[in-house]
Amino acid sequence: MTANTTRPGPRGFGGRGGGRASFVEAPPEWRATTVQACGLWPFGAGSGTPMIGVPVGRELRTGATLCCDPISWFERANLIHNPSMLVLGEPGLGKSTLIRRMVVGLTGYGVVPLVLGDLKPDYRDLISALGGQIVKLGRGLGALNVLDPGESASAAARLTGSARRKLQAEAHGRRLNMVTALVTVLRGRPVLDTERTILHAALRVLDERHPGVPTLPDLITVLDEGPDPVRAVTLARGDEERYRAAVDPLHASLLGLLDGPMGQAFSRPTTTPIRLDQPGGVCIDISGIDDADAELQAAVLLACWSDGFGSVEAAHALADAGLAERRHFFVILDELWRVLRAGRGLVDRVDALTRLNRQRGLAQAMITHTMADLLALPDPSDALKAKGFAERAGMIICGGLPQTEMGPLTEIVRMSRAEQRMIVDSSTPPSWNPGSGRDGAPPGRGKFLCKVGGRPGIPFRVELTDAEVSLSDTNKKWANSTSAAPAPERR
Repeated sequence: MTANTTRPGPRGFGGRGGGRASFVEAPPEWRATTVQACGLWPFGAGSGTPMIGVPVGRELRTGATLCCDPISWFERANLIHNPSMLVLGEPGLGKSTLIRRMVVGLTGYGVVPLVLGDLKPDYRDLISALGGQIVKLGRGLGALNVLDPGESASAAARLTGSARRKLQAEAHGRRLNMVTALVTVLRGRPVLDTERTILHAALRVLDERHPGVPTLPDLITVLDEGPDPVRAVTLARGDEERYRAAVDPLHASLLGLLDGPMGQAFSRPTTTPIRLDQPGGVCIDISGIDDADAELQAAVLLACWSDGFGSVEAAHALADAGLAERRHFFVILDELWRVLRAGRGLVDRVDALTRLNRQRGLAQAMITHTMADLLALPDPSDALKAKGFAERAGMIICGGLPQTEMGPLTEIVRMSRAEQRMIVDSSTPPSWNPGSGRDGAPPGRGKFLCKVGGRPGIPFRVELTDAEVSLSDTNKKWANSTSAAPAPERR
């Protein structure tokens, strides 16, 4: 074959079977202004995915890398107005894996991760590998004293003037909120306004007269003795019976905290105080508390959140005074539904913890299964407040969800039909394969849709490195079990 026949000419191969085109039609031409012609250009393409933040995976349609986290999108990219995110998805589809990837990336940026209540545990191994602090709570494992100001006390000792008074007032309010929250969990209903006033006065007495760090038994002693500042707010006016009638219900509830299922967790001094001086962050492991103890789980989660936010406030107070380096924090509030369903009024406590994250210099990730977890509350006012958690979130990341969730979800964030269909399809269960010896992976595992306001969603798949795979197994208790089917023999 000659050289001339190995290459086609401008119009193709000549000769029989070559397919040479004898006529090449000129392409159509248009003349218009730049505003009009841009709509006729046949090679238009949308903008790429954001490249600021933690690389979490690849966009499903284009394969482009997606970088996403609430701190980077708020602080550097200005894509969201609130550094918070709500993660929704059915169990087993990779919600915790996504958050762990963000924790790894943000730790590299110098952000301190705080896992305030690890129930399974999903984050303990990761925080340990990053060199962080592991705090264990539960029966026979450790205790958390809700009257301990924690790092706020040591920080206040280094401050002076109004900064010191402000931090002390915040610590007092946090302890008051936690005691009322524990009583709410025990009773299943909010405390009375008069009881809250009594607790406020009793805590003031403890601050003035008790040496060292008080505990709940010390608070009960104050109510039992009835000093004048406490009696004054009960309007007893010197009548012992009226005083006892005012404080006895609260006294009985506090005794129930100590002698009931929560006693071992809250009746003793704090076993392991939180320390924020480790770059790997803090993980409070409460996996030792059984799922059957729903009240204890909710109470411990609330106490962990309160203690963690208090430590953050102390760190910022020192930074404001120039006594410490400014740091940002990434707070993970997992299993949000457990606290919300523990009793009426607890939504207010969570709302107070999560509303001021911009002012506190922290980002938060609220994780739950479905919107129904936020809306299916007995009190309609609590349901509306819980709905506000989603409405205030800077970004909403959705894994697989059932079709029934699309109505409540689209009330919070606009979604096209294609986006809704992708979320519903991601909830499809895996196919049955009992002979393989391994569980089939759900088709939607690791697939998410990131929504910010009314902007088009970004569908992506989380991709893990080899180093992360061993730290991302949330089904460890099912591994190597006697009930596991043997792997099929190879022939």
